[in-house]
Amino acid sequence: ALGLTCAALRAAQPVRVVSQFVGGDEMLIALAEPEQIAALSHLATAKEYSAVAAEAARFPHIAQGDAETILKFNPTLVLMADYSRSELVEAVQRTGVRVIVFNNYATFDDACANLRIVARELGPQAEAKAERVITDYRERVRVLAEKMRDAKKVRVIVPSTYGIMSGTGTSFQDICDHAGAENLAATLGGLHGHQPAPPEQMLAWPVDQVVVSGETIETALAPFLDLSPYKYLTAVRERRVVLVQPYMLSCMTHYRVDGYECLARALHPELF
Repeated sequence: ALGLTCAALRAAQPVRVVSQFVGGDEMLIALAEPEQIAALSHLATAKEYSAVAAEAARFPHIAQGDAETILKFNPTLVLMADYSRSELVEAVQRTGVRVIVFNNYATFDDACANLRIVARELGPQAEAKAERVITDYRERVRVLAEKMRDAKKVRVIVPSTYGIMSGTGTSFQDICDHAGAENLAATLGGLHGHQPAPPEQMLAWPVDQVVVSGETIETALAPFLDLSPYKYLTAVRERRVVLVQPYMLSCMTHYRVDGYECLARALHPELF
């Protein structure tokens, strides 16, 4: 027994995983056997954040994001993201429970790499499943790219009531790159990551469509009709708006392909 490696010790005991963030929930739902899922995050069943809200309802979830709540599920592994509180990560690690913190999730390739990381922890069956998932989703990306090959890019922004816009290196930029869209916050605003919107500069941007998320265009657009600088944009006043599901704008996993297809269809209906 003394000669066993850490990896061998992990392999010898049943895997019980707690996910502390939605991306972890989505990867577990895609790959894990039910008995391997100890608990999902508190947002797992919230359809505005989760691509697997319906499926996640079958499993326990952590009502709070503290170490005590996580550890009561007796996990052998906890999945966290780089925006998880550092003190929480450290508190769980101090107990000896293995923690994986994901910090690369801006692109589809990142999502595929993360799936493989989780699959290795779950075992050979999950690894085979991960490769099938990756193959299926890569094919969807390939088919969409073929449709978008000669499409003229539509100039878009995604507004925020928090005064923040999504530039390069964000999930929204990744969606635009696959959906025949030009993210003006990146190309004209020069923004990287999530940064404050440049109000005066925005008024001169040639916005073709405003991308909003919600159940209906009317309810999704409503907060911006009286909010500066958006209320002054011609695209907003003329209701040149396309709708995506909320989870698509922040998706960290392979389910982001849903967002690629949704936005592409909305901006280029003639290609579908």
